[in-house]
This record gives sequence, structure tokens and C-alpha cells, in this order.
Amino acid sequence: MTTLPAGREIAQPVIRAARLALAHVPDLVLSGSKPRRELVASPELRPALRAHLRPFDAAVVYPPHQVMLGNLAPESLRDIPRPWHLQPLKASRCQGPGGFLVDERTFYAWLARADTANLILWNTRFVPQIEPELQSARIKTAPPDSLASALTAGGEALCSGDDEPVGVVLPAHEQDDTLAAPVLLENLAAKVTGAMALQGLLQESGGEEPVDFLLGCGEEAVGDRYQRGGGNLAKAMGELAMVRTAGGADVKAFCAAPVHALILAGALVASGLYRRVVVVAGGSLAKLGMKFRGHLAAHYPILEDVLVGIAVDVVADDGRSPILRLEGTAVHRIGDGVALHQVATALILAPLQRQGLRLRDVDRFAVELHNPDITEPAGSGDVPATNYRMIAALAVKAGEIQREEMSNFERAHGLPGFSPTQGHTASAVPYLPHAIAGLTKGTLTRVQFIAKGSLFLGRMTAIGDGASLLLERNVC
Repeated sequence: MTTLPAGREIAQPVIRAARLALAHVPDLVLSGSKPRRELVASPELRPALRAHLRPFDAAVVYPPHQVMLGNLAPESLRDIPRPWHLQPLKASRCQGPGGFLVDERTFYAWLARADTANLILWNTRFVPQIEPELQSARIKTAPPDSLASALTAGGEALCSGDDEPVGVVLPAHEQDDTLAAPVLLENLAAKVTGAMALQGLLQESGGEEPVDFLLGCGEEAVGDRYQRGGGNLAKAMGELAMVRTAGGADVKAFCAAPVHALILAGALVASGLYRRVVVVAGGSLAKLGMKFRGHLAAHYPILEDVLVGIAVDVVADDGRSPILRLEGTAVHRIGDGVALHQVATALILAPLQRQGLRLRDVDRFAVELHNPDITEPAGSGDVPATNYRMIAALAVKAGEIQREEMSNFERAHGLPGFSPTQGHTASAVPYLPHAIAGLTKGTLTRVQFIAKGSLFLGRMTAIGDGASLLLERNVC
């Protein structure tokens, strides 16, 4: 127990487990925001894009995906020459201690089950391929010529390896852009991948123990024309994952939302209001193929072809799981400044100093873990490496290391990027399964998770955002 200044005791929150659900959906790359827009303007790109889509087997053996699943340590990527898509891991598996990877057909079966409003018209030729997994879901079917008519009426195609759609997402309202077919598909994809992660978490960690509250933290905007971001996809995910005991709400903060949500979950558990809170998020379909032009130019396969869902289990101290130090959390305040060093000071250095800790006392810093295989061909650089250089510079400024020690500090306390570029998902949380394992086994003592958010993208402010939290080994 932790004692507050007023003498009131609170429960110490811990993060018991985290589970990732990866869905390899190459055909949905064409429904990503950038490919969909650019293929209209330059339809000649379509054959090249389709020719560079990866088969499922290639996605399984891709080293960063094996890190996501927990079958490979992130540090191992340093010993694998890049580009990593040319270095398949022959002993790869679709499941691991950190999560699982499903193929497109399995994703479509989940999509059919998630479609409670009957928004999708499925091709009668395709239904037999997913029928065993539908679990009595009621779906609408039609022959191929009817699907073609639905496409001309504003539908969004679902494909699977060829030009004939396996289904069409229909608009839910003729005059509401918020319920247009592409938006509905984005929201359904987030619902599915979040529910997959949630179900996987419950199967692995305390499925019989009731979940009291779900905190959604994805980047989708669920609503209608009167409340465009009304949200609470958390409850929709819970329904699909057959969780019956939980209430829910969504947290919105761009890429920083998962860390904000974890802080809130810890506070809810610490207060005693809830015993078990699960933070859940689905993948961002809009970001599929976001950098496809760079990949085509570099003769790479299209690597942004995976949706990622995540579920994180936050409970009261069980004497074993890593402790979420609420006194070690931080948020970017409005007056903190937006320069990179100002943000880093507020989120990384300041919360450690408040506890009498040094940067060197943190074993690993988990930052924006975007996979450089994806970002560098598109000219976005190695995002994690940039962040670790900044943290090393903070250590120099704080007098902890000499300037010539920066490279060693970055290697000792940093990580190679390995996450799909799903925005909110890439921001720190993919390292959670590895951190939980290391902190539980005693190979790690402290891990700090840092996420930043681009609030300015919404055009309501010019400032950014961020949040950080500290996990520590439980010594009870």
C-alpha cells in the first residue's frame, strides 16, 4: 500500500499483462487513407501497389513481427542486417507470449461477426471460406453483380487477392459523411482488432475474474454528424469479446492516448473505485500503406499491411506484477514548451528527478518504437534513434555521462524500433509484454514509457502533447 500525504491509503496498481493482436490485411492497404486518395488521382499505381503486397507467410517470418509477438527480444534486431524483410526468421510462429498474428481470412470472419448493424454485403462465393468461424453471426450476402452495384452506390470494397470483392461495406446514411463506408470500415477494423486483443488477454490472464471497466484509447472517430467523435468503442470491443461485466469510455489524445489511459487506469484502481481496468485499442486502418510510395521507390514490399490491437490488464498489487508508479507519471502541461528538449525534460527527466532517480537508473526507455524499415525509405528517418539521442543528451546535461558516452548510453538504455506505424500503438506500448516479462523475472528493474501526441493535427491548437509512466519491479 502507498500512503498519501493526507494519510489515506490507496491500492498500489500493477500492470499484470499485455496482449497484442496483429492482423495481416494486405488487401486493405488499398483502403488506407493515402493509397485510396492517390489511386484515384494516379490509377496507374494500382498494379505496382498490388504487386508489392506481402503474402501471409512473409509477414509471419518478418523479424519485427516476431518481436511484437514476444518470440524475439527487441535487442536481437541489432544483430540482423537491414532491410529486415530480406532476413526471414525460419523458426517463426504466429503466436507468442506477447500476442498473435492472424491472416486476412480470419480477420474477415471477425469483421463479419463485428458487423452488428449489417453494414457489409458479403460475396456468396466467399462466405464458405469464413463460415466455420462466423459463430452464428447473421450476415447479408449477394452475388458478385449485386456487389458491383453496391460499389457504385458509395460502398467500400473488401478484397482478397484478386479484383473481385469478397464483400462491400455499405454507407449507413446517404447524407452523413461520418457514416460513409470508408469511415465505417475504419471503425469496424479498430473494433475487431481491439476485441481480438481483449479476448486474447482474458484467455491468458484471469478470464474468470470480472473486468470492471474498459478504457479505449485508439485514434478512430466513432459517431454521426451530430457527435462525430462520440466514441465509446471500448464498450463495442467488450461486447464483441464477450465481456459482460464492464462499463467503458474512450480516451482521446492522438498517439499519446494509450499512456494517458494507463495512467487513468492506474488511478482508478488505486482509488478503489474499480478492481480491474483493461486499456484497449484497435488498429488504425487509415494508416495502412501510408508510406507506400517510398516502399515502391525502394523496391520494398508494402510493409504497412498490419493492423495492431492491444489490451493491457491493470489491477491492484498482486505481489508479483510490475508496479505502475503513479508518483512517477508525467503529462505534458500547456506551459511546458513544444521544443523536443522541453518535451523530453518534462516527460522523461522531471518525473525521475522528483523521485530522486537518475536517467541511468532506468533500464529501458520505451519511446515511439516505429519500425525504421518502414519509415526510412519514406524519408521519415529512424524515429526511435532520434529519441534515444535526445535522452542521452539529457543525461549529458544532467552530468550523468560524458558526451563521448552517448552512443553507449543509447545502446544500453534504448531499443531498436519494431512496431508497425499505427500511431498510438507504436508509442511505447508494444514493449509492454517484454517489460512485464523482464520486470517479473528480475532481469529489469525500471522501464519508463514515453509517448507524444500531435494535437496540432486537429487544427485546434499549435501545441503538442505527451505522457509518461514508470514501471518498477515488484519486490513484495
